[in-house]
Amino acid sequence: MANVSIRNLNVHLDGNEIIKNLDLDVLDGEFLVLLGPSGCGKSTLLHSIAGLNEVTEGRIEIGGADMTWVDPSQRNIGMVFQSYALYPTMTVERNMSFSLRIKGLPTAEIERRVQRAAEMLQLEPLLKRKPSQLSGGQRQRVAIGRALVREACVFLFDEPLSNLDAKLRNELRRELKMLHKQLGSTMIYVTHDQVEAMTLASRIVVMRNGLIQQIGAPGEVYEKPENLFVAGFLGAPNMNFIRGSLAFTADKLTFVATPLNLDISGYAFRQPPKESQATTLGIRPENIHITPSGRLQGSVSLVEPMGIHQVVWINCCGNMISSIVHETVEYRADQPIRFDIDTSKVSLFDQLEQRL
Repeated sequence: MANVSIRNLNVHLDGNEIIKNLDLDVLDGEFLVLLGPSGCGKSTLLHSIAGLNEVTEGRIEIGGADMTWVDPSQRNIGMVFQSYALYPTMTVERNMSFSLRIKGLPTAEIERRVQRAAEMLQLEPLLKRKPSQLSGGQRQRVAIGRALVREACVFLFDEPLSNLDAKLRNELRRELKMLHKQLGSTMIYVTHDQVEAMTLASRIVVMRNGLIQQIGAPGEVYEKPENLFVAGFLGAPNMNFIRGSLAFTADKLTFVATPLNLDISGYAFRQPPKESQATTLGIRPENIHITPSGRLQGSVSLVEPMGIHQVVWINCCGNMISSIVHETVEYRADQPIRFDIDTSKVSLFDQLEQRL
């Protein structure tokens, strides 16, 4: 195991600035997920840690040693790519042991490592098969096993599940979580899938345009997003946003937006709020409750059945608001409804789209 420390990292590819003055500390033994949309720089950052990209400026340390200009083979990392990249003419066992044989490790040690990885990944019955005889999920297990046998101090995963169907992604996601629990190794995982990030990560790093937007535990990033981008990127459906302003009365602070008038006196502001300050209110769909006694009114625009729950889209004076409903109530389009917003769960953002 080892920590990873990145300081003032800049990476230019084909004349374009991809990573910008980035600082990041990956703790020893944690499962860190780099999350963001395509083109945000997360894979470039991972490849820079691996030594596959040349950095323009900055420093990368692994286990306290400067690895900025060290050859990838000397960084003591194991990497799993989006594509399986298996040798088609080799068996599973030969694919997993190839790098060890190149390094000249003793046969007994190679067999020990392959057997251990095969047991962890349930590959023992498949060791004599070739990739063409395996399913997509089995091939990805082999690719993970090939990284594991290196017994590296840091494991890097570049969207390893994106080529799999939903069922296989769910299965392998659980296996990766259990694998991290067994090994206790430092793992850095790249994905644009928020479900993967939320379920796998010890901490999430949300990236946009080569910059880190927020770092935190999954619950922290979800419940207290630093800005509108993070708030809108996580969650399915996305967080609801309503533009309005702040108003003071004698005994309370109110968020005002036609037709809403919400008491937000209990909100933990980072800086003192100002009268009439332009504000965007964010609220997760699970914190909007449809109830006959609700203070707010609207009508049903759309209902999306999701199995164990349904998403009800509410038209509230031109604002489209989504609510997650677990009760087996049947809603119809244009049906008038009443609802409440849990003001203890709101997020507020200023004109610069930063959390208030």
